[in-house]
Amino acid sequence: MLTGKHLIAGDWVAGETTFASTPAHGPVHDFGVGTPALVAQACEAAEAAFPSFAATSRADRARFLEAIADEIDARGEAITEIGTQETGLPAARLQGERGRTTGQLRLFAAHIRAGEYLDRRHDVALPDRQPLPRPDLRMIQRPIGPVAVFGASNFPLAFSVAGGDTASALAAGCPVVVKGHSAHPGTGEIVAQAIDAARKSCNLHPGVFSLVQGGKRDVGEALVQHPLIRAVGFTGSLGGGRALFDLCARRPDPIPFFGELGSVNPMFLLPAALSARGDALAKGWAASLTMGAGQFCTNPGIAVVIDGPEADAFATATRAALEPVGAQTMLTDGMAEAYRAGRDRVAAGTGVRSLLTTMCEVRTATPNLFEVSGADWLADHMLAEEVFGPLGLILRVRDAAEMEAIAHSLQGQLTCTLHLDDADTALGQRLLRVFDRKAGRVLANGFPTGVEVADAMVHGGPYPASTNFGATSVGTLSIRRWLRPVCYQNLPEALITEDQR
Repeated sequence: MLTGKHLIAGDWVAGETTFASTPAHGPVHDFGVGTPALVAQACEAAEAAFPSFAATSRADRARFLEAIADEIDARGEAITEIGTQETGLPAARLQGERGRTTGQLRLFAAHIRAGEYLDRRHDVALPDRQPLPRPDLRMIQRPIGPVAVFGASNFPLAFSVAGGDTASALAAGCPVVVKGHSAHPGTGEIVAQAIDAARKSCNLHPGVFSLVQGGKRDVGEALVQHPLIRAVGFTGSLGGGRALFDLCARRPDPIPFFGELGSVNPMFLLPAALSARGDALAKGWAASLTMGAGQFCTNPGIAVVIDGPEADAFATATRAALEPVGAQTMLTDGMAEAYRAGRDRVAAGTGVRSLLTTMCEVRTATPNLFEVSGADWLADHMLAEEVFGPLGLILRVRDAAEMEAIAHSLQGQLTCTLHLDDADTALGQRLLRVFDRKAGRVLANGFPTGVEVADAMVHGGPYPASTNFGATSVGTLSIRRWLRPVCYQNLPEALITEDQR
């Protein structure tokens, strides 16, 4: 049952003003508008909760994460119903994303129980060492304090209220203040209800989690600038993320901003692979491009091919695969408008030729396909910017050397993909050495949409893919973002905790 209120330290608090949701279909609901004052209350409660929450055992925090997953599953039908209304996503997609969200919580629970994430190191004392003795040194990772999380628009569950940033911060022992996304406030409230129910069942401090709904730019700015917030997790646009990153850096006490901002996720189709299976690659690319109306941060927007008959056949096959795809509902009117603007920007680019131009309106998206020479792409930096939606751009390069030049010119990416056969190995090796510096995840003979939640996953990359190339927002390594190493020297036995042993 929706209240339309904010959750501040265990209390459901009405806003002074409200905003109306904008569902793709179904009823409109009113929700409280966030304010800097509400942000301050939530941050102060999070700081009050930090000492006790940071001191909880790994087993207790694991039970909390599992309780959140159970409470979300118990509300599964309600989440799917309001989620499909607010976002226009099909029920199967929401159910799958819910499974990913709860699975992630349970994976983190198992991971912190094992304890390896603490990276414990112990140098025993050497009192007889000459010329100086060595003290007893114990190093361990400790939680940093309250964390701010911004809900993402394109993943109302997996990257939102109880998504990866929140789950990993709670796993680390950090209270969380979430700024909910106004595109799906009802979904966010039901998930917040689940977290609060789990918090109560585990008898934790109410300041461990708060949700501030909606609000204008001043709410986000107040959150990242609040002196009690120690780090920020963000998934969203390059412009919005960079503005918040700069605010974090300009604080009197700068804090880390872990932003996942965007990527064109280029695919490089090497000659032997393109010759042997160009038609299958075209169909696979079209399916990846249009999955979820192209609203994935790992959407492969660019395909790089060496010009020639195989490139011609690939372009023709891609167009044939895209033509039957009908209009798909986008998450918000603003996203649909931005997609149309991106399509027009690409169409006006230097040397760009249209292979498939479609018209879409209001809140829908239809596929578009363009091609351009490698030389023109290198000369027009606007063509390297992400278009969020089902738009593909084929880069026709002269030869392997120009393909490598394209790779070297790339900005930071979430993913880079190689499609190659055995005869492509030498070129693949050269490109791989470039991709090691360009992307957080490098794929061979696959498509990047679909990010496995696992120990080895990296979802991040050099800027502008993310603001911290050493971090990931997916997988168990994401917990490390909210920890810092502390060395304890010559602690007496009575002060050594279980985690430090």
